[in-house]
Amino acid sequence: MPSLSTGTLDDVGPGSLLVAMPALSDPNFAGTVVYVLDHNDSGTLGVVLGRPSQVEIRDVLPGWCDLAVEPGVFHVGGPCETDTALCLAACSGDGARLAGLRQVAGDVYLVDLDTDPDDLESGADGAIAGLRVFAGYAGWSPGQLAGEIAEGAWACVPGTPGDVLSDLPGPELWRAVLGRQRGRLAVLATAPADPSAN
Repeated sequence: MPSLSTGTLDDVGPGSLLVAMPALSDPNFAGTVVYVLDHNDSGTLGVVLGRPSQVEIRDVLPGWCDLAVEPGVFHVGGPCETDTALCLAACSGDGARLAGLRQVAGDVYLVDLDTDPDDLESGADGAIAGLRVFAGYAGWSPGQLAGEIAEGAWACVPGTPGDVLSDLPGPELWRAVLGRQRGRLAVLATAPADPSAN
């Protein structure tokens, strides 16, 4: 059977999405969409999208809750360092001029949570359209992701700021991302994200 994966390791980069293919059975990643934050010779880092937790942002990082999009909870970013918080924001204008922001790709920025959130809220050079806070992240050592893509575990597709801030739960986001692709990947959008649910 031909592989359903699309793209190669060359397509992986900041701002791209790794979409779990039905053959991927690891419970940490089955039926997920991962937003890639960094990809280099040291490995790949990203966050799983669409997995809200029960932990309210206001209970842990009260200053940031007003900038967070709904639901105002931490999202489970992956199995690595789950006690670490990563924050992504979508900005209109030139967010790079705002202190505490580092561009990932396009209008998506990594937010330094040690920055005063009021500085971002009132910044004239760019406006925060919203942000999402993740507990933990997904990480691959050098060569690991290449092997998984070669095995057909992941498809790599372009991402958007809307994916990062989407309020769709994981399986619906998975379907929506596949639904905007072409060919065999679009057909997968009609299948269950988790093949065990079939």
